[in-house]
Amino acid sequence: MDQWRKLNGQQLELPIVEEVEKVIIREKKAGFQLKICVGTDSLVKGDVVQYATVVVFLRKGKGGFMFIKSSKEQSQVALKQRMMNEVAKSIDIAYRLSSVIQKHDIALEVHADINTDPEFKSNSALKDAMGYILGMGFVFKAKPSAFASSSCADKVL
Repeated sequence: MDQWRKLNGQQLELPIVEEVEKVIIREKKAGFQLKICVGTDSLVKGDVVQYATVVVFLRKGKGGFMFIKSSKEQSQVALKQRMMNEVAKSIDIAYRLSSVIQKHDIALEVHADINTDPEFKSNSALKDAMGYILGMGFVFKAKPSAFASSSCADKVL
């Protein structure tokens, strides 16, 4: 089972899909309108790539919170491949959550930590990432709108 946690470090006890559904039910009962954003960021340290994937719950006009999953891979990959690995991790989670999200009619976005400005190296993966995310039927966001990956996931690496 994937090991997910809250920002305070508390481990989630149920599988991520069940935890997300529990949150959706609780937040809807409390009267909040939710949007969920999924994103992944990575950091290279020597020959290890550290990844952080987040599921961000936004309460319209009332802030938000997130669940986090960290992982490491022993490898040296080119930047474009690392960006696509981030996207693949985000899509994996978004796909696993899609039935619960549809059931409760919640908006879902997949955020890619890829710059839309061609001056940045990560831009080399933009078209592939956009095609992958949109092709899977998800709403796509890139920098500067991709806060789940570029801000939330980045902060927990």
